[in-house]
Amino acid sequence: MKTERIYKILFSSVYPLYIQKVEKKGRTKEELDIVIKWLTGYTDEQLKDQIEKKVDFQTFFAEAPELNPNASKITGVICGYRVEEIEDPLIQKMRYLDKLIDEIAKGKKMEKILRE
Repeated sequence: MKTERIYKILFSSVYPLYIQKVEKKGRTKEELDIVIKWLTGYTDEQLKDQIEKKVDFQTFFAEAPELNPNASKITGVICGYRVEEIEDPLIQKMRYLDKLIDEIAKGKKMEKILRE
């Protein structure tokens, strides 16, 4: 898949899949939202607005108030790539989010997911 196509994927179209993934593993939408807000700096209202505006991932991360300074502590493999070695900044942020959601689904404690 070309990166331009990845940038244009609508966050609002993937968000329900994130919810489905975590709920299937016994976790909650609230936990998902906590992780998304931790990574991006969005408030509840701002996150809701992004979903309602149907922004793409490029816009979603460009308008994020602040990427969490501890995001660089997110390491490991997602989709066959080490997240800490991904060179494209937007793809890396998307993979950070994917990694965090995987950690929720795997039952990791929130303190560890949020790198506290």
